[in-house]
Amino acid sequence: MRAFFREKLAAPSYGTLLFICCGLAFASYVGSYMRIPVVPLFAKTLGATTVEVGLINSLFLLMAGLLSFPLGILSDRLGRKPLILWGLSLSCLTAFLLYVSQTPGQLMGIYLFFGVALALVSPTLMSYVADFSPPSHLGRSYGWYTTAIYGGMSLGPALGGLVAQEWGFRPLFLGSGALVFLIIWLALAFLPKTTRVRQEKVTRPANPRFSKELLKNRPLQGCWLATLGGCFGLGMFVTFAPLHTHDHGLTIGQIGLVFAMQGICNALSRIPFGRLSDRVRRRWPLAVVGFIAFGLAIAGFGLSRNFPQFLLSAIALGVSMALAFTPVGALVAEAVPPESRGLALGGYNTCIYLGMMLSSALMGSVIARIGFANSFLLTGLLNLIITGLFYLLIKDFSPYRLEG
Repeated sequence: MRAFFREKLAAPSYGTLLFICCGLAFASYVGSYMRIPVVPLFAKTLGATTVEVGLINSLFLLMAGLLSFPLGILSDRLGRKPLILWGLSLSCLTAFLLYVSQTPGQLMGIYLFFGVALALVSPTLMSYVADFSPPSHLGRSYGWYTTAIYGGMSLGPALGGLVAQEWGFRPLFLGSGALVFLIIWLALAFLPKTTRVRQEKVTRPANPRFSKELLKNRPLQGCWLATLGGCFGLGMFVTFAPLHTHDHGLTIGQIGLVFAMQGICNALSRIPFGRLSDRVRRRWPLAVVGFIAFGLAIAGFGLSRNFPQFLLSAIALGVSMALAFTPVGALVAEAVPPESRGLALGGYNTCIYLGMMLSSALMGSVIARIGFANSFLLTGLLNLIITGLFYLLIKDFSPYRLEG
């Protein structure tokens, strides 16, 4: 059996590499997202205020946002696999540190390093997928890859909520660290160091002059802006939904299921929406409709008062996110020539994490003044305004022709 895997991985096919990356992404997100809905409640038990809970998550997302771009460039020089292994190792360490933490200040410090871990793994794996995917398969590659990610995001919170409810917060962190430790060894054994496809496809690297030209690319700016706004709303959900739902009597297990429904609907909707965006004449109208629906779903979540209403709002959030973000990911790749995709995707990942960070950092103070319901309504309105700006920037978009 070992000889069989050595033979297969010596010259891995596109399908083999996609399977490895999707499996690794799914498992790593399960291990990491087991903690996401639980840490805000754990912080409360340590005496953290609502503002401090927001700061804990915002520090994590700030580090992920600031480092995604430079670490993406570093992965071009050092290779994808070393950075992925470093990120998984740091994620494992932070889980064990959460197990022994005693104060909200310690949680803030631990989450800083958790952000570094996410910046090492997430954009690097995304670039790895682009490296080996033929141009004709890029859309389906990201469809399956993001499905794996959001599958992990859905199972992780549900599993984490159930474990925390049965055994408590600290055993959950111990289990999360043990799972990520196992994933490190799987990545070490099965993830190839390099990919031949990237060397064949990319003939010249992006240069600083073209980096300045990217700043004048209106469609790319629109995609980045829409991603920033959408992830501001996602950050509101990830950070404050546990507290909002808990205030209305939901148990930890029910909160985990709310997160799970959002993640499952998000994941399962991405493959059909990805195929739909490949078949229509223009992708961007689908993204506009998706972001409008997302803004309305965020507002609906704020108005929810019981478990069924929260579940329905979470389903609407998941479906609308898939409809919005699936075509936007393809639009980012199409808005620049192939040799500049790394820069474009680096900015895309930065917008994801900075949007979530800004929400975590700012909305805690807003919630303290106007409450959870009004804050979710305000977030939904902000997303609708940003969607209007996205339309103005993207309406005259013409994609680069991809070779292959």
